[in-house]
Amino acid sequence: MQRLGTITLSAAALAATVTGGAWAQGFDLRSLFTLNPPTGSVPQPATGIPEWSGESGSSGHPAMQADAIRAAAANFRSCLEELWPTAERRGVTRANFDAQTAGLTPDLRIMDFMDAQPEFTRSLWDYLDTLVSDARIENGRKVLAQYRAIFDAVEKAYGVDRYIIAAIWGVETNYSTAIGERSVVRSTATLACIGRRQDFFREEFLSALEIIARGDLRAEQLKGSWAGAFGPTQFMPTSFKRYAVDFDGDGRRDVVDSVPDLIASTANNLRKDGWVAGQTWGYEVVVPAGFNFLLADRSRNMTLKEWERAGVHRVGGKAFARADDKAYLLAPAGAQGPAFLMLQNFRVIMKYNPAEAYALAIGHLADRFRGGGAIAQPWPRHERVLTRDERLELQQLLERRGYDIGGDPDGRLGPKTRTALRQFQAAVGATPDGFASASLLERLRGR
Repeated sequence: MQRLGTITLSAAALAATVTGGAWAQGFDLRSLFTLNPPTGSVPQPATGIPEWSGESGSSGHPAMQADAIRAAAANFRSCLEELWPTAERRGVTRANFDAQTAGLTPDLRIMDFMDAQPEFTRSLWDYLDTLVSDARIENGRKVLAQYRAIFDAVEKAYGVDRYIIAAIWGVETNYSTAIGERSVVRSTATLACIGRRQDFFREEFLSALEIIARGDLRAEQLKGSWAGAFGPTQFMPTSFKRYAVDFDGDGRRDVVDSVPDLIASTANNLRKDGWVAGQTWGYEVVVPAGFNFLLADRSRNMTLKEWERAGVHRVGGKAFARADDKAYLLAPAGAQGPAFLMLQNFRVIMKYNPAEAYALAIGHLADRFRGGGAIAQPWPRHERVLTRDERLELQQLLERRGYDIGGDPDGRLGPKTRTALRQFQAAVGATPDGFASASLLERLRGR
């Protein structure tokens, strides 16, 4: 979803970066979790929502061409009807199916979101400044205090750190103040029938119907992002089916309006993804002068004791709590910025959202909840973040020099591109830290 150097937030997390609002007006968090009385079929779009631009998607995928989108939209009703037999096999009655699909129209505005390619992106440090703000820290501590008994019970049952769960809640939806207003049924139905990921979203659409048919959630509770994520901690329908639990014992798995269910379901998700009870997510560390940054690679897992022997130590000289735990070194801003040793639980957070920037924000926010300080080492705030066109050019220049960037140039600086950058830096005698700076791009241009 997001990648270092090209940080693109999910719709919910992007909305959650807006501070103030209800919190600044003395908002009472308890009001977020009162059940809403209305019932009925899936809500249709509100007036005033912008329509599809009518343009082809920037991915170049055949299904994202304007004519293909129009043709698929014209076939929308037939596409939905073709999904009925599968829905029936999953226990959805015809009455339930019709209640959710009768009169349903595609939300074509989603096509613009699906292929959005922002030209300018935020730096990692700006991203962290926004998500780990004083307001978010303060409000997270209020949530932890208000629901202490529930967090106690969930932590005992699942062994997952309460502060991580609260951080996910805070980053994903700003503690339920920015959940999203799009109908999950309508969004997933649109994506199941139109666009370049129909196979994936058919499963999400059918799962959304199953959730409603089973009685866990009502259609009007299933509101969220354009991609179908819903609830305070942003479950996709298929993730809900795998991880949601009925922790309050009312017979329903309600991750929208039941605080016990949403906290326990998020914990269950992390536990099933491999959470190690009693282990932290990672440590900020100091690397020695002349350090070989080729060691800063996700594939190079060493014990904390081995990292210490390599001269890598915790900030402030503190001891590692579990010296036999394995970790990899992450230097997201290269030699100019902070470094971190990331443990297994950091990888688990990345399964929740596959971006190191996101996982770092979650881990750091959790540490702030428990009384930890700000990141000690400075970020290179003087560095300019490369535009998408510049990142694309950087990848093309690396390819021309024979380096493997892991696929076609796409402007996304993933692990393979960063490895290629380190190899190029080492070849020209620069510090091989894999940081894509403007000066490095100039060097690749041969200027």
